[in-house]
Amino acid sequence: MSMKTIGSYEVKTKLSEILRRVQAGEAFTITNRGKPVADLLPSRAASRQKIADAIRDIKAGMSKTTISDERLKEYMEYGRK
Repeated sequence: MSMKTIGSYEVKTKLSEILRRVQAGEAFTITNRGKPVADLLPSRAASRQKIADAIRDIKAGMSKTTISDERLKEYMEYGRK
């Protein structure tokens, strides 16, 4: 993850925008008078929730989908290549 540098004044004046960008996955090093003072990163809890949601969606989709034995064998052979 590459971090962008941003001054503390800009963070103060654009906090809502910065937080939306962090939520979208961006990371920032906050500086005060040019010196790094803090890193602003997406929350690990949010990442874990996204993963849990994706797993739930996959499982829900799997229960609605049936795969024939023939098709499953094709997938297995394809995966061995």
